[in-house]
Amino acid sequence: MSSHTASTELTFLGKLVLEGEIQCQTGLHIGAGKGSLEIGGADNPVVKDAFGIPYIPGSSLRGRLRSLLEQTLGLATPQELVYLSKRRGQEVRIHQSDRPDDDVCVLFGRNSGRVEKVSGEALEGAVATPARLTVYDAPLLVDSITPQMRENLDDELTEVKSENAVDRITSQANPRTLERVPSGARFHFRIVLDVLCEEDKPLLARVAEGLRLLEDDALGGGGSRGSGRVGLSGLKLNWRSKDYYSKGAEEIALLSGAELAALQQLASAEDFASKLT
Repeated sequence: MSSHTASTELTFLGKLVLEGEIQCQTGLHIGAGKGSLEIGGADNPVVKDAFGIPYIPGSSLRGRLRSLLEQTLGLATPQELVYLSKRRGQEVRIHQSDRPDDDVCVLFGRNSGRVEKVSGEALEGAVATPARLTVYDAPLLVDSITPQMRENLDDELTEVKSENAVDRITSQANPRTLERVPSGARFHFRIVLDVLCEEDKPLLARVAEGLRLLEDDALGGGGSRGSGRVGLSGLKLNWRSKDYYSKGAEEIALLSGAELAALQQLASAEDFASKLT
């Protein structure tokens, strides 16, 4: 956990800007919802922008990072989970606590007021805190879909994976189709970490941990059936201090063209905080 306390004062120090590429190592499916079904199209289409180009929503990437960190930190237990929604069949449970040193709540923000825990208790008196982490939509690098790939795709930029669920009693088949961005496609991602106090500087190590976990997990739907394996590369990390915004000072390049291991080593180094001036 972090070194934040109840008396930690927030004052803007700067922003860490992390950019890089997400490469699909298997087909990627992030669903668009039932409202976008087309006649003759896949049962489960991927989300696309106004120009019909697939992208990774920032909410999907951010939510997956949060979920993975909650699990690895042992925070996905009834004692630590609260209800965002209790609608039957659509329950939403996430971690939230009133501990000021809770990395997940510091990174992703904390709601105030009365919140009901899954265990039946009430989480009362939690002080609202601003989210430090901003994750932007990641656009597809269209050139990463090569002419050779296009020859074998079902659509200009996507493939359709056929799946079949079989009833264990009657053996009746229930076929379905899943639209996916193909393996080899790349997306450009951008993550910004606000540093609002000295205690925020070590939080980059937690972000790097979440990204490392993501590489051995899955993004989007169908992960347990092979979809959504991704890798990160070409990482660039810049520090933009308060003077960058108020006085036009130069940004400081901390990484360029790096792999995820280099980001993790940098963020975990003892002298990392001293680089953010």
